[in-house]
Amino acid sequence: MMQDFNDNPHRRFNILTGEWILVSPHRTKRPWQGKNEEPAKFSQVSYDENCYLCPGNTRASGDVNPEYTAPFSFTNDFAALLQDVPEEQFDDGLLKAESESGICKVVCFSPNHALTLPIMKVEEIAQVIALWQEEFIGLGKRSDINYVQIFENKGAVMGCSNPHPHGQIWAQRSIPEEIIKKTQQQEHYWKDHKKSLLGAYLEQELELKERILVENEHFVALVPYWAIWPYETMIIPRRKVETIDQLTDEEVRDFADIIKILTIKYDNIFKTSFPYSAGIHQAPTDGLNHEEWHMHMSFYPPLLRSSTVKKFMVGYELFANPQRDITAEQAALTIRSQSNEHYTNSI
Repeated sequence: MMQDFNDNPHRRFNILTGEWILVSPHRTKRPWQGKNEEPAKFSQVSYDENCYLCPGNTRASGDVNPEYTAPFSFTNDFAALLQDVPEEQFDDGLLKAESESGICKVVCFSPNHALTLPIMKVEEIAQVIALWQEEFIGLGKRSDINYVQIFENKGAVMGCSNPHPHGQIWAQRSIPEEIIKKTQQQEHYWKDHKKSLLGAYLEQELELKERILVENEHFVALVPYWAIWPYETMIIPRRKVETIDQLTDEEVRDFADIIKILTIKYDNIFKTSFPYSAGIHQAPTDGLNHEEWHMHMSFYPPLLRSSTVKKFMVGYELFANPQRDITAEQAALTIRSQSNEHYTNSI
């Protein structure tokens, strides 16, 4: 790693999308007089009678949640995708459109309103992963579903409308653009090397140790060399698995363990409930052979300087190229140096 890269602007290549990003580490020295967010706070109640996601409560749709005691999923009452959509296409010169169908689900991680992933037990997170697997299998085997996107938006700053610990699953007929790009990049490498692109990348990262954050027997968490968000991270299984349902029970346990440790470190950076969008990218469920795919989970947190100052993706980022203000190595050093014990345990 050239030392100058930590001080001077440069570009980095994203091997998974084939795109470049601009890195401008000198910009962190500029004074900040812009918008400050409200620091995220932890809920103090395990049950909220006004929460649409708590056990036994009535949702906005009028449906009543069961008195669930383990992770619970249901079809989103205000889904972005619908199943019964008329088949339509529009093609008029340069104007094109087509109907899209799918299923959107909400996954409640816990009946306890006050919990988040970093303060859940490893066994409880493993139960969430098991439900992700169950939903992936059920949705993925449908003939009208070609991709299943599992994700979580945590914190109001990331658009989360309910503090109850939960994520979502969107399953749809078309394959999203990010997945198309990642499929193509991994496919090219697989054809040329008969080896996983992410597997080869992981080998190099493990040798360098610059961006590695947490390791266990089956998973590695790191800051990707091409990271865009200030404290962006990725969890990669050591074994090449194409989809989440291929994880063994031992791998699920290790996946849960590394999610817990990583999110604890996040919270510890600014002593707050750290917001992020997290998602699992995996092979499409289109019935084709996707031996090139290597499943991974990414976290995109917006906070940059403190619990109140976030990174805005505007201006240059919207009109030209993704850009970040600290290097991946600087971010990795900050995250790695955080304790594996949640900061609230010492309060």
